[in-house]
Amino acid sequence: MRPNYLALFRVLSAIALTGCIFATGFASLPGWRAQTQEQTKPKASEAETKAVAAINSAPDAAAKLVAAGEFIKKHPKSAYRADVVAYVASEIGQVTDPNQKVKLAEDYQKVFKEPDDLEPIQLVMIDGLLALKRIDDAFSQAAALLAKHPDNVAVMSQLAFTGTEEAKRQNAKHVPVSLQYGLKSIELIEANKKPANIDDARWERQKTMLPQLYLTMGILSLVSSNPAEAKARFEKASQLDPAEPTAYALLGQITDDEYQQLAQTHKGMPDGPQRNEALAKATEKMDKVIDLYARALGASAGKPEHKGLNEQVLQAVTPYYKFRHNGSTEGLQQLIDKYKSPAKP
Repeated sequence: MRPNYLALFRVLSAIALTGCIFATGFASLPGWRAQTQEQTKPKASEAETKAVAAINSAPDAAAKLVAAGEFIKKHPKSAYRADVVAYVASEIGQVTDPNQKVKLAEDYQKVFKEPDDLEPIQLVMIDGLLALKRIDDAFSQAAALLAKHPDNVAVMSQLAFTGTEEAKRQNAKHVPVSLQYGLKSIELIEANKKPANIDDARWERQKTMLPQLYLTMGILSLVSSNPAEAKARFEKASQLDPAEPTAYALLGQITDDEYQQLAQTHKGMPDGPQRNEALAKATEKMDKVIDLYARALGASAGKPEHKGLNEQVLQAVTPYYKFRHNGSTEGLQQLIDKYKSPAKP
């Protein structure tokens, strides 16, 4: 019995979320961040220098936040406020306990209240909320950030992946906005529209997510009952990353459904040329199914993370291959081997 879409979703390899990348810590004044505009800042006062030293020497993120709060109280208009904001948000972002991370992010917003202070901690908050599986809160937080920064590809991509994972768990609540975020991310990446607040190296890493974005958009199209749209997106994903088996497996599933429809049409037709033509079309479609499933099996072979997918696809393709080869599987393995990814040197 061939698997349906939801059964396949349960064995798809996990689509990794794009973790937010936070800035590293800064050294003592005046060189917190190596940016040209820093050179135009006035020299820090002795009091500012001492306050910064207290932040730097604080033992953990919580203590650094307290010390930063003292800095802001005494020097609210400091030219180095943005550096303090970025550093403290970075330190909170590196906290490994998601409950503590979210609590510190909430406390941060009681200390830093200016609109420009909030963006760094919003990224941290989203990261923590996703780790805690507080999906609704994460999407709400992302919406607030993206309202001001609609080109933040990292956040949109991360939420698109999250919405896809939820859809695979049969929670379709966030499918529409996840599609919106994913398609916008694809548009920006393909146009090479690098957001102003991201460096070149990070942008290059972000661009490598394009095959996964097409894959996730295809899955969301399936969930939205749009197989034609899904098919086009899976085809694009497989072109961008031929070594990834998931797109082939789902293309095979869509083509399998098309075959079933053709087979049913043929079955109900009277004998004659039209019935023979319908049989030929169905047979051609079955061969396409076999080829796509073989590609999925070749790409997933020997990869533990794709073991479940490999087993499901092999179960689906075997009866079709036997039907086309007089009840034998002879040659199936050779077909699969043809599509195996070449060994890395």
